[in-house]
Amino acid sequence: MYLQRNMTPPVVKNLIIANCVALLATTLLPFGDDIIAKFALFNVESPFFHSYQIFTYMFLHGGVSHLFFNMFALWMFGRTLEYELGSQRFLTYYMVCGIGAALLQLGVGYAEYMHALDANGMMGARYLLQIPTVGASGAVYGLLLAFGVLHPNNVIMLIFPPIAMKAKWFVLVYGLLELFFGVSGYQAGVAHFAHLGGMLWGLGLLLWWRKSRKIFF
Repeated sequence: MYLQRNMTPPVVKNLIIANCVALLATTLLPFGDDIIAKFALFNVESPFFHSYQIFTYMFLHGGVSHLFFNMFALWMFGRTLEYELGSQRFLTYYMVCGIGAALLQLGVGYAEYMHALDANGMMGARYLLQIPTVGASGAVYGLLLAFGVLHPNNVIMLIFPPIAMKAKWFVLVYGLLELFFGVSGYQAGVAHFAHLGGMLWGLGLLLWWRKSRKIFF
């Protein structure tokens, strides 16, 4: 099936629809909080943790603005990548980045929990078991990485601040910022290591595909 480049390809379109439906469900349904409690990503030591959450968490969002920026980036970068990689490979890439982001977030969350447990005891560490991670950001950061790798010299116009930047520098700056915020503790409440996890798993998969001669860059 031939798709014009100005059309939104099927995987990107259906991912956006799925994320929008999930936000409507958690916002409008009377059991929306139960959906979050069951399908968001919790610390592995939490009684709320289930293994399937490494997949389901990426379809949940904390509000309209959170959803909008993730879906805008998915639409903006995902269309080009889906056309170039093909729908099946694009979906595989997106899911690997999202699940990889969850795995790194779980590892960092477990380390933080154990550190808090040693330093403050169970009462001081318990709050870490009740904080869920939601959002497609890890998978979306993987898309940013892929765009920067495959189109390093394409110019991206930032919104804040409004400056033009080549894709390779855009990805590098965002990756370094996420590493800084994650290590320093600034911007608490944002899963910075999930963002880094999406980028790292995405890079690994791209390199594997290149080694297997499935893609060329």
